[in-house]
Amino acid sequence: MDPTIELLRDLVAIDSVNPSLVPGAAGERVIADAIAQEMRSVGLDIAVDEARPGRPNVVGVLDGRAPGRTLVFCGHLDTVGVEGMASPFDPVVRDGRLYGRGAQDMKGGVAAMMGAARALAGTLDRGRLVVAAVADEEYASVGAEALVTTLTADAAVVTEPTDLQVAVGHKGFAWVEIETRGRAAHGSRPRDGRDAILRMGRVLARLERLDRELQARAPHPILGTGSLHASIVTGGRELSSYPDRCALQMERRILTGESPDLALDEVMAILADLRAEDPEFDATATMPFGRRPYEIPGDHELTRTLSAVLREMGREPVVSGMSFWTDAAVLGHAGIPSLLFGPSGAGLHSVEEYVEIDSVLACRDALAALARRFC
Repeated sequence: MDPTIELLRDLVAIDSVNPSLVPGAAGERVIADAIAQEMRSVGLDIAVDEARPGRPNVVGVLDGRAPGRTLVFCGHLDTVGVEGMASPFDPVVRDGRLYGRGAQDMKGGVAAMMGAARALAGTLDRGRLVVAAVADEEYASVGAEALVTTLTADAAVVTEPTDLQVAVGHKGFAWVEIETRGRAAHGSRPRDGRDAILRMGRVLARLERLDRELQARAPHPILGTGSLHASIVTGGRELSSYPDRCALQMERRILTGESPDLALDEVMAILADLRAEDPEFDATATMPFGRRPYEIPGDHELTRTLSAVLREMGREPVVSGMSFWTDAAVLGHAGIPSLLFGPSGAGLHSVEEYVEIDSVLACRDALAALARRFC
């Protein structure tokens, strides 16, 4: 088996579920150790730094024979949870695919960038390659945020799964929490009670209307339209009582040119309208977290160079945008022009996840050729 695929199998076999998503989960410590060992075997100079206690980043540096530009390959080590999966950490190869949690998101991309570094070791004529394996992308990106406090580079490739498309941008997002308040009372006394859940129903109806409006707008050239969805609703105490509180957590996907703050503004406008219709309507909203969208500057040299590499490999490049948010935004907004390029697969965040083996190898070869040219 190809060494890059052997590494991928080893990585998938390691539980690296993000503990910020699943309390008590393993986190990145063991997989960071494995990546550090692989980097040492390749001959990279490495540093292991904790973005937060127990949440390490591993960064390897490969210097060429002469000065040149610095290119970063970046991928995250954490995965989402495994509920509903029978054998999430038992990597299985079947029909040209490797199955297991993280195979597509994004241990396939991590294996590809490590394979590229191995191919470049001792053969990089100019410049510097930085290989960064970071923590916590699936929650708050504390790894990437810590990385950019010290990292400087001319460009970066984040090896998230893109089906070997050259992704030059992606959406942002905002999380908004809404609470409607009522009055607790016995279920037999409607004059005493105020139903906070029914009042949240009014909010949900307005949010559904807004979502339809967002998706009916003219799409962004590569990102499509904005959207929103209700994620989690909680409320009520018992069957025979009027609920005095209902809480909704929702997500709004953000396009280039929009700010995450827009999501809270939209919700506040809805709540103001509902108060105007009913003076007894009582609700508040906050935005605990948001991330800006990102696009690499148009016609950047990195995009052109990777596209040329793909053509020489016999693949017509497809330049696109991704719907999901990634660490490319952290690097890009810190001044490192970044794009996304990674292997093909399916099932990210689902109960059956796989990556296509041939695409991992193609990604590796393209990354190695890109580094030789760009650096």
